[in-house]
Amino acid sequence: MKLFKIILLNILLWSSLTVYSHNPEDLVIVEIEQGQMTFENEQIKEEYNAALKRLRIRRLGAMSWEKKFAIFTKAGFEHIIPKGLDHILFVLGLFFASLQFRSLLLQITAFTIAHSITLVLAALNLIQIQSTIVEPLIALSIVWISIENCIFKESSKWRSLIVFIFGLLHGLGFAAVLSHYGLPQDNFLSLLLSFNIGVELGQLSVLISAFILVKLIFKKEWKSEKIRIPASILIGFVGLFWFIERILI
Repeated sequence: MKLFKIILLNILLWSSLTVYSHNPEDLVIVEIEQGQMTFENEQIKEEYNAALKRLRIRRLGAMSWEKKFAIFTKAGFEHIIPKGLDHILFVLGLFFASLQFRSLLLQITAFTIAHSITLVLAALNLIQIQSTIVEPLIALSIVWISIENCIFKESSKWRSLIVFIFGLLHGLGFAAVLSHYGLPQDNFLSLLLSFNIGVELGQLSVLISAFILVKLIFKKEWKSEKIRIPASILIGFVGLFWFIERILI
């Protein structure tokens, strides 16, 4: 039986290498996103994923620092756009809540600092919370922000603190993705920073795109309650759907 599992793992690894042999660098990230496989035996699944992670780390170790930095920056960006729809909706919730640039800047800064803290702590294995807990809470944070947007005309003085707390949760979500990629120990901090830079660039792109599109469509009325409340309600319903879905799953 043990020999069978070893043979099966070798076949699976070889097939992965064959699929991405035309561009080995893609194996580092793409195999995680597209290589979802179903295993009858949970132990085989864990051994297979562990083997892939070791392979990714060895491949990263052979690359130049510049190449690794670019790969993880891209991974961080792509985790927001287009793959991080829950994070996008949270940022949009902050956008529609803050009719003043200063208020929006304070909230985004609080969110950035918070998720950077938990991202580092989780990457260093100083804090670990199961995704079955983190993911529903991330969805719930979207609902909460949306409700506040509909109730309060202006952001409360506690809003930045609330956003900071939610940012801690989102950082754990980022860390869960990063843990699948695998960080080489020789460039641990710099690659962690590059991933976070990619995340920040993704968030900034969301805000800039939202500002341009909303202002182009609604022109002078883009700060109106007629826009903020319907947008927040829509975002809140999506967040509620995700919360229920993630609780049930």
